[in-house]
Amino acid sequence: MDILQKYAHLLVHYCLEIQKGDKLLISTTTAAESLVREVFREATKAGAHIHCDLSFREQNKIFFEEASEEQLLFLSPQKKEIMETFDAYLHILAPYNTKENKNVDSKKAAIRSQSQKVIQDIYFDRIGNRSLKRTLCQFPTSAAAQEAEMSLEDYEKFVYGACHLYDDDPISAWMEVRKNQQKIVDYLNSAQTIIYKNAKTDIQFSVVDRTWINSDGRNNMPSGEVYTSPVEDSVNGFIHFDLPTVYNGHQVRGVTLHVKDGFIESWLQKKEKHF
Repeated sequence: MDILQKYAHLLVHYCLEIQKGDKLLISTTTAAESLVREVFREATKAGAHIHCDLSFREQNKIFFEEASEEQLLFLSPQKKEIMETFDAYLHILAPYNTKENKNVDSKKAAIRSQSQKVIQDIYFDRIGNRSLKRTLCQFPTSAAAQEAEMSLEDYEKFVYGACHLYDDDPISAWMEVRKNQQKIVDYLNSAQTIIYKNAKTDIQFSVVDRTWINSDGRNNMPSGEVYTSPVEDSVNGFIHFDLPTVYNGHQVRGVTLHVKDGFIESWLQKKEKHF
């Protein structure tokens, strides 16, 4: 079994737990075709009914450049029905260009975002009530490797290693992750206040009556974390983020947020020097 076959087997049987008759949506770009082929094969063998939604290079950019307001406001009845009725959703991150949306018209983007809110609300509601099995995973592409400042070969090893795909039995490896993290979850579920403190961060919040979640690779692959949501108006202090992130084509790093009673009162971004 090659690495993509192992990846597909892990996604279908561990992450999504596909059962005979399940309706599965696979969403990604054409850059991930090789992985989609293997997921399609494995899910078909498991008895799933599969719909693939593959976007091509710069599809989003072209749409925002050329779309009229009527097109921006259009809500696909097919996408709405799929989100309402399908049992499982696999979204594979496989960017051609992580900065593709950097110069998108912000007004057009806002109109489009608001027009699609109905589908987004259905999506988040179904994830919340667990009627939709959802997994987000990574397929190594040159664009993602460059963003990580790695060669494609090294980035592939990094992603596949993080997914435990070099193990003889990746599912068993993730079951062990689940077991070990559950101990942390059980401990944190007895906590009331969380404090993060270092040279650039001093923030605290209440987690009374909040549930900690064991992120064991089923919702996100790879994963390996535990998380919860704080009591909204209990967050106070300041927090610094030194690692970069890309959102809508824009890279952001070095941001400090100052929070009082759950509201961000001010923020500061340190400008980096480039030589």
